[in-house]
Amino acid sequence: MERIGKYEIRRLLGEGSTSAVYLGFDPFTQRDVAIKRLHPEVTRNSSRATLYRQLLLNEAVLAGQLHHPHIAQIHDAVIDEDDAYVVMEYVPGGTLEPFTDPARLLPFERLIEIIFKCTRALDYAHLQGITHRDVKPANILLTSPDGQDIKVSDFGAALFTASETTQLAGLGSPAYMSPQQVRELPVDHRTDIYSLGVVMFQLLTGRLPFEATSNVNLIYQIAHHVPPPPSSVRPEVPPELDAIVGRATQRDLADRYATWAEFSHDLAEAYRNRDLAVSPREPRDSEKFERLRAFRFFREFSDVEIWEIVRFAEWHLYPPGTVVMKEGEPGNHFCFVVQGTLRVVKGGHLLNVLTPGDCFGEMALFSTGRGARTASVEAEDATRVLTIRAPSLLRASSECQMHFYKGFLEVLAARLTLANRRITGP
Repeated sequence: MERIGKYEIRRLLGEGSTSAVYLGFDPFTQRDVAIKRLHPEVTRNSSRATLYRQLLLNEAVLAGQLHHPHIAQIHDAVIDEDDAYVVMEYVPGGTLEPFTDPARLLPFERLIEIIFKCTRALDYAHLQGITHRDVKPANILLTSPDGQDIKVSDFGAALFTASETTQLAGLGSPAYMSPQQVRELPVDHRTDIYSLGVVMFQLLTGRLPFEATSNVNLIYQIAHHVPPPPSSVRPEVPPELDAIVGRATQRDLADRYATWAEFSHDLAEAYRNRDLAVSPREPRDSEKFERLRAFRFFREFSDVEIWEIVRFAEWHLYPPGTVVMKEGEPGNHFCFVVQGTLRVVKGGHLLNVLTPGDCFGEMALFSTGRGARTASVEAEDATRVLTIRAPSLLRASSECQMHFYKGFLEVLAARLTLANRRITGP
């Protein structure tokens, strides 16, 4: 069986002029991996061998520092005079490239979801001091061909902005470069914002905002012109998506999104505006993330921890009058109100009214066995509720658990303060 180092090679996934990517298997961890390996003739004979080794090393070092659910993980790397390869997480769904074909354009909702997740992943990288510099459809991987979960990959051209060392220049894909990047000016996260705006334009329209017969002409257009609105190519593109692409791809930094948070917010608003009514469908991941991020309870949770919750929490829609929790019954889960209003009732008496962001049912976690509910909770109107079960919380990361328990203590302290005020009066 063919091997690269300790890894068994299953098949070739793709090949370029300087490297090939293989599907491999790690017998130690018993998992599939993707292996990007420089061609032997490149490592031994090419006058640019040092550059290509540096790109691989850059990817291994920088991406290896990033641990985010929407960034492809680096597992291993070997880079020497005889061989050069990196071993990374295998993401089986392929890249976004096929969906830049005008015949295969994504539904607007799925596109918004994908770009939203890219903004959160690249914001995380930015907060670690890393600018990607080569954001394009080929470097955005899908976890499944028909899904919307993504992994940003290929940090070979990335810039570590916190470093004082000389950085690799002149790297990236010209069609997706920002005006600052094509002029070889100093860049920061706003160059990635521009590039992701170009990706969004291409996914919406099936073409690039600037097209030319030569790189020189293309670079001139990027440096001197503002991309047209996507609706000028595809009239059915909604105005809110036109506006997002327009702001992300502004030539001047002062007119472009200043932060990834602004970009993310506008995407979430665009999605929300397309579906304002409460519907039986489960919210998309981007909507879940934004809802949780806005609640006071989750203010100290990191983005990575919020994504963790998005994956293990349950989301339910209850019609008016539904008893969500019943007094006296056992339970091993707690909930948050996401949308709507709930009434807390004990012995037929109204104790409290719960609104979005409020937590309830958490005391069952601190009771021996399955603690009995001390009151009933009823839906006053159509209400969306997030449910977290004790076994799921126990499987969460230690940081996530710590933030939950800290949040519960704050909730308990607030309730005790309110109870004391009611007892003592004004």
